[in-house]
Amino acid sequence: MSSIKFLQAITVTVLILTLSLTATVQSCPPSDRAALLAFRAALHDPYLGIFNSWTGTDCCHKWYGVSCDRGSRRVADINLRGESEDPIFEKAHRTGFMTGYISPAICKLNRLSSITVADWKNISGEIPRCITSLPFLRIIDLIGNRISGPIPYNIGKLQRLTVLNIADNSISGYLPPSLTNLRSLMHLDIRNNQISGPIPNDIGRLPMLSRALLSGNKISGPIPESISRIYRLADLDLSRNQVSGPIPESLGKMAVLSTLNLDMNHISGPIPITLFNSGISDLNLSRNSLEGNIPDVFGVRSYFTVLDLSYNRLKGSIPKSMASASYIGHLDLSYNHLCGKIPDGVPFDHLEASSFVYNDCLCGKPLKACVN
Repeated sequence: MSSIKFLQAITVTVLILTLSLTATVQSCPPSDRAALLAFRAALHDPYLGIFNSWTGTDCCHKWYGVSCDRGSRRVADINLRGESEDPIFEKAHRTGFMTGYISPAICKLNRLSSITVADWKNISGEIPRCITSLPFLRIIDLIGNRISGPIPYNIGKLQRLTVLNIADNSISGYLPPSLTNLRSLMHLDIRNNQISGPIPNDIGRLPMLSRALLSGNKISGPIPESISRIYRLADLDLSRNQVSGPIPESLGKMAVLSTLNLDMNHISGPIPITLFNSGISDLNLSRNSLEGNIPDVFGVRSYFTVLDLSYNRLKGSIPKSMASASYIGHLDLSYNHLCGKIPDGVPFDHLEASSFVYNDCLCGKPLKACVN
């Protein structure tokens, strides 16, 4: 009997050790857990309690906003959004609000693939410079906070980065030259910050870029010709900056560019003919210093949901070829130096006077009748 009891004791001991070892293997590493707790300690969520679930030894198990790689059990994603349909927000009947800063402790999560800390309104401090040491990082989404300081100068080290979204913050400084080394970057959103200086001349080295949203900053200098070499670029928004010089003619020859917003800058010179027979359907060039005539080149390839040329120095008459366009939805030619009769028919017959006011001598519907 003693030998049987001994074997039973050995079996139980082995089973306990096996279960313990299995639990250890399936838990996240203590180093990842410690990094997350340090990250949490730098943030304060006074209303929602999103960090209440960050307890226990296994940070891969039901820690809110944390995802791990199934094989290695290393932390792969941090996804914390202050505007969400998650039950936590619905129960509190409010959006998120958080203070504090993003701790450099996240840089110890060296298998991190994405970090989203978005729309918390009051997170401040700088983007940790060490973030560029995370070799697997694909997504940085920090939109809607109060983060300040520069974009890390060596951001170009993140060769896997596909999304850089730091819109609606207080980021300052220049666009770092290394930005153009991000050969995997698809989505660049730096809207509504305090970024100044020129767009890098070699921005055309970003072959995967499909959206470049740079509006609402203090960006100056010319539009680099190399932008037109970004084959996949569909949306380019440089509005509300201090961009100067002419519009490159090559922008109108881009294969998939559909939205071009250059309004509220210091752009001068004539409007390139190429823009009116391209794939661009949303074209806003308002509030600049554009000169010359509106090119009389509209045709079946001209399709505009928005065509806004207001607040410039355009002269001459409204091109009759506009009536040949496939579609023009919103048209605004106000506040220029245009003259002559407004053409009849589509698209002019559905437009209001506000589309034509404050020109030198336009006449005809919907303005006053022309005097022969």
